[in-house]
Amino acid sequence: MGFCFGDITKVDTSGASVNTARQDKLTVQGVEASHKLAEHDLMRLNHYKELITQVGLKHNLDPAIIAGIISRESRAGAALDHGWGDHGNGFGLMQVDKRYHQIVGAWDSEEHLSQGSAILIGFIGQIKAKFPSWPKEHQLKGGISAYNAGAKNVRTYEQMDVGTTGNDYANDVTARAQWFKGQGF
Repeated sequence: MGFCFGDITKVDTSGASVNTARQDKLTVQGVEASHKLAEHDLMRLNHYKELITQVGLKHNLDPAIIAGIISRESRAGAALDHGWGDHGNGFGLMQVDKRYHQIVGAWDSEEHLSQGSAILIGFIGQIKAKFPSWPKEHQLKGGISAYNAGAKNVRTYEQMDVGTTGNDYANDVTARAQWFKGQGF
């Protein structure tokens, strides 16, 4: 099935940084680390698989991308305290920031996943407008980076993760999403 925002499997990625890999005390970095982090979240993510797939289809957004963001943002819920993370600013599996968005639904609900997906799609649109000559896959990766640090932070394709959490956000999410794609997301 083709999704209108590009094919996540065709997005180049360097994966997770050493710091991100340290979350799970990994001795590897890069794509291998992202895949291991994703694998550690798979059991929890499978609990939400049907919901993620449903929301992905509703928004014409690859469910693997939603899964990648959920894995990175909340470790599929494991990093949350009653649905909250980021010092009480981030809400839900996709960590919607209450400082910039009105929170909707329960932390693990369809409403929440739809809101997070719509926010991501909005950022992909901003990157598309900012860099109209970029291929779809580059715009998709730029949108993923912007989901973490805003569209203003994306200045070049090569350096889009500079200024994101861990300076690897889009690369890590992309690698995780690619791994989840192989797991049926």
